[in-house]
Amino acid sequence: MYGIINKSIQDLVVFNFGIDKWNAIREKSGIAQDFFISNEPYDNDITFQLAKAAAVEMNMSLSDVLITFGEWWVLKTTKEKYAGLMESGGSNLKEFIANLPEFHNRIMLIYPKLSPPEFKVTDVTNTSMNLHYLSSREGYQEFVRGLIQGLSKMFNENINLELIQSRNDGHSHEIFKITWL
Repeated sequence: MYGIINKSIQDLVVFNFGIDKWNAIREKSGIAQDFFISNEPYDNDITFQLAKAAAVEMNMSLSDVLITFGEWWVLKTTKEKYAGLMESGGSNLKEFIANLPEFHNRIMLIYPKLSPPEFKVTDVTNTSMNLHYLSSREGYQEFVRGLIQGLSKMFNENINLELIQSRNDGHSHEIFKITWL
């Protein structure tokens, strides 16, 4: 993961709970870095260690931390740092999700060492679609759930989001069913 991800976790915690809470989380995580450089790659384990420490320190489930962070990433981090890029993704949630492969191609121009997850859209109807999430990183499905929820808020669209397939159940990847309400 790039440093911008870890920096965004720090921003989320500091914005909502203060610098002392961030320092406690960083200490509990065992991560030695005092700061993260946005455009530098870091080991994926650092992000997960920070999320696990935040869950313990804030008495939340790891799932809730990852969901909250996914929403923050969309509604705060990308809005401030990549507004133009986000606007180019589509004019509604369905368009944005359908354009995710091209979106990640544009992001790779900014972060050339990025190995983004792969997203595929299937079973598209007027009221629903299935989003396949394929990644070499395990444990981030709830972060993706938060991203989708954040996008639905960004586009002011009410959705139901259901995980219909998971690696936790022996499948090769996750599938989210998105239904518009």
